[in-house]
Amino acid sequence: MKAMVIAGTQSGAGKTTITLGILAALIRQGRTVVSFKVGPDFIDPGHHERITGRVCRNLDGWMLTKAYNHTLFRQAARDADIVVVEGVMGLFDGYDGRSEAGSTAEMAKWLDLSVILAVNAKSMARSAAALVQGFERFDPGLNFAGVIFNNLGSRRHLAYLQDALADKVHMPCLGGIQRDKVIEIPERHLGLVTREDHPLADPFIGRLADIIEADVDLSGLVHSLPEYGPPVPSPTESAPPAKPKVRIGVARDKAFCFYYRDNLDLLASAGAELVPFSPTNDTSLPEELDGLYFGGGYPEVYARQLSENENMRKQVHHCCRNRMPIYGECGGFMYLSDGITTLDGEIHPMTGCFHLRTKMSPRLTALGYREITLRAQTPLGLPGTVIRGHEFHYSTLDTVSDSLPSVYQITDRAGVEKPAGGFCTRQTLGSYIHLHFGSCPNTARHFTGLCRDYYRKRKQHL
Repeated sequence: MKAMVIAGTQSGAGKTTITLGILAALIRQGRTVVSFKVGPDFIDPGHHERITGRVCRNLDGWMLTKAYNHTLFRQAARDADIVVVEGVMGLFDGYDGRSEAGSTAEMAKWLDLSVILAVNAKSMARSAAALVQGFERFDPGLNFAGVIFNNLGSRRHLAYLQDALADKVHMPCLGGIQRDKVIEIPERHLGLVTREDHPLADPFIGRLADIIEADVDLSGLVHSLPEYGPPVPSPTESAPPAKPKVRIGVARDKAFCFYYRDNLDLLASAGAELVPFSPTNDTSLPEELDGLYFGGGYPEVYARQLSENENMRKQVHHCCRNRMPIYGECGGFMYLSDGITTLDGEIHPMTGCFHLRTKMSPRLTALGYREITLRAQTPLGLPGTVIRGHEFHYSTLDTVSDSLPSVYQITDRAGVEKPAGGFCTRQTLGSYIHLHFGSCPNTARHFTGLCRDYYRKRKQHL
């Protein structure tokens, strides 16, 4: 197995475009490719999966421990010929200016990954050599496999840059990508558009693969990568204790598409059968459910459809009143509220599980890592349970009932206390924070255990 990480000089350097192109070209060659994304992003992994047909998982230096990242990487990549990791922000950008903590560079060293440097060459000539040389010398602990330029004006532009690098840097120039409208990925307010709304049609993927094959020395790159070592054998699983399998409904459609894959895997490992459904399009919930999980996404974009699906809203509300374990985060939390006020001022009724409303804002209202400590017993754990996650949204709480106390004590990455949040009523829990269950694996077991209790009560009443 061989492995690489695509790292940028900064955000917007072209990491995603180059990563998707390399993935598409490798798949075209018939390679078995597994990909990862560094950081808490949900959108890029969806694009990876569209091309590879395989699950893309998140690696993260703050939400998850070094040991967790290493185990996740080796186990998820054990069947791969080549592993491609997409970095986050600039190569050395992390939590502060003093250390590599939280950066792509840190992850590259943790996992012993060869680094491909992505450079935005727009309006750059010989100065690019100084930039690349600085990155190459900044941290001797990194292994650079090459540089790929993005946003080139022409092949002549690339030749100019290759000449500039020739006697100034040690890493090879592997080629570059010229400006091309066909391969531009539009953006929405939460970042690049999702695979659901920009489905990376075959012409897009084909064009990217063509460009990489024509203008990037992919074979030279792959050949230069060191062998990663023997693959990790598939874990030998002992027979689980005889417990009933519980059915957890997972909202999966255009409105709810942001989930950490590890969260779903941990729920399944704890004994859950995950049953996908669409709050937007399905008229009723799947039968015989014991729990519900609403991830993030864009409920405000589909607020009218969600609101008009009255039967679904009523069924979710009924499940809440019947004390079914329900968990919603960010967009899912908004769906569990009384309603969403969109930017045009219209109020769209939602499920009414929480007596509060959310209101969209034209500006970003929260961004950053979060650590939560449970102040009360909730569907995710007992008081004192600590879980890490990430918050990123363009809406705020508009009205909150005084009878709805917060159950999260929240701090940011630096330990600075944030306003309390997280709301729990009956067995329904929700907040704006996307929690990563891998930061506290007992979270999934606790939620599944409550679903199992609900299953037993449900069976008793049949």
